[in-house]
Amino acid sequence: MADETQQSNKEGQSRFAVPEGAVLTLLGSRDENLRLAEELLDADVHVRGNEITLSGDPADVAFAERVFSELITLAGRGQAIDQNAVRRIIAMLSANEAESPAEVLSLDIVSRRGRTIRPKTLNQKHYVDAIDKNTIVFGIGPAGTGKTYLAMAKAVQALQAKQVNRIILTRPAVEAGERLGYLPGTLYEKIDPYLRPLYDALHDMVDPESIPRLTQAGTIEVAPLAFMRGRSLNDAFIILDEAQNTTPEQMKMFLTRLGFGSKVVVTGDITQVDLPGGQRSGLRVVRDILEGVEDVHFSTLTSQDVVRHRLVGDIVDAYDKWQVQQDLVDQNGQHHGPGARRGNQRRGR
Repeated sequence: MADETQQSNKEGQSRFAVPEGAVLTLLGSRDENLRLAEELLDADVHVRGNEITLSGDPADVAFAERVFSELITLAGRGQAIDQNAVRRIIAMLSANEAESPAEVLSLDIVSRRGRTIRPKTLNQKHYVDAIDKNTIVFGIGPAGTGKTYLAMAKAVQALQAKQVNRIILTRPAVEAGERLGYLPGTLYEKIDPYLRPLYDALHDMVDPESIPRLTQAGTIEVAPLAFMRGRSLNDAFIILDEAQNTTPEQMKMFLTRLGFGSKVVVTGDITQVDLPGGQRSGLRVVRDILEGVEDVHFSTLTSQDVVRHRLVGDIVDAYDKWQVQQDLVDQNGQHHGPGARRGNQRRGR
């Protein structure tokens, strides 16, 4: 009996009501959000009507209460809540950051036809904030972390707010240099495959029917990096995508195109270098060169910021661990077979 009394004294409990209009949004279709919360939280969760009761270790109850408070705030703002939102809120609170996850997940950047683009992780929020505060921002991270997509959204937002007069989107056409002559069509038809991902993202944020008119007027320009040489770009929001495939000389050329009233975002993944002949990546060395320069900011995104299918983050982590092992093997000189990395040899995507 004494043991039971001692155990009950250690147990915490919290009971609170969910606003009537937010209950269905909070619980999710067929209570899927609730079941996931029960799976990920250590506290016991009980729901009756619009009342939620949490019980268990006091620390676990306190954490679960914070999670549901953020979810209720999000639902109260009319935002849809799915299992990804539940996971992200729990992950952000687990990181013990000061910022409210609900504030992060409800920061609207740009909307079109009922679809709103927002940051979905704390690092993405910091990245977006850095774009607001700095003239040049580098967004470095693996595929799926939203580094290019969010930069595009900020560019469209700046154009709509008349903070800039035009958007310039560029990326290096790495393999195009030697092979363009063998491809059919005009120059623009030859380079189109290298620029298509930028067009695809743009179509999500701007009425597709207006894009030809905007490009013809020069309000939106999508061009290979080589087309930037010799220009001074004023009153523009300029995005350099796939920057890991620039040489140091190309990176310097691009950054020195910066004109008055302009903003630059450079995005890339230093683990996906496709440069031929073991050339150095301009993105890999630029941090050493510009670190500490005022009004230049480096944002690093990780597998925790992947917003594609949950497995993408796991795949990125698995490859990173494998690469560390390969590097150790290479350093010991024990293996130089097909699995070993050599210089800037291209890795599989």
